[in-house]
Amino acid sequence: MTTAADAVLHALDACAAQGKPAQLWWRDDDAVEPSAPLDRLLALSEAWRIPLTLAVIPQPTGAALVARLDQAARITVALHGWAHTDHAAGQGKKQELGLHRPIAVVLDELKAGLDKLRALHGPRFAPLLVPPWNRIAPELLDHLPGISIAALSVFGPAQPAPLPIINTHVDVMDWRGTRGGRSTDVLFTDLATALTIHPYQPIGILTHHLVHDIHVWAFLDALFALTQDHPGCNWASVQDILSHI
Repeated sequence: MTTAADAVLHALDACAAQGKPAQLWWRDDDAVEPSAPLDRLLALSEAWRIPLTLAVIPQPTGAALVARLDQAARITVALHGWAHTDHAAGQGKKQELGLHRPIAVVLDELKAGLDKLRALHGPRFAPLLVPPWNRIAPELLDHLPGISIAALSVFGPAQPAPLPIINTHVDVMDWRGTRGGRSTDVLFTDLATALTIHPYQPIGILTHHLVHDIHVWAFLDALFALTQDHPGCNWASVQDILSHI
């Protein structure tokens, strides 16, 4: 076992000793339709019995994904913007949920996406907004409860907001470098740090099934083997998290 994995175990041991298991959760972005990578992701969730939240892009998705997820267990569907379209037009980082269009237009799209995913997926859907690229204009946040969005999930430490925040903290991808999977040791180090800094918050693992390489799949197997039966942590579904907020 590596030093980085030992650091995760040490953090989980501390949680167990205090009688306060850490709460881990798993979010995967950009689902639209069935695919071989999605099949592998769902098989991993099933093999390790780990709840999985799929951030689904509502505009292009449809019945094919519904039929595939009907064959799976422990799956939650969340709202991943509307069309995953960049409206920044070169004015800074990519963003769909910014102020590049009228707020009313952005909110109408989100409401349409929420209604579509709820109609398609029924009780499998949770009204959790996952902004594309993990970016949303702060000016939009006050309006989200009014269109029945119950919580927000981006990446990094939670910032004050007018609705619950259920963030992710460990991103498996090296977006600024190789654009492949980050090393298992680096990811375990990130997880150990998150467990130490935020021991009583849900700690999210962020994956992107369509672009995984062998390093990501190996990390996920190692992570689930390390944590599945550890008394210092529980893998929670988003519905579980929402029900206790």
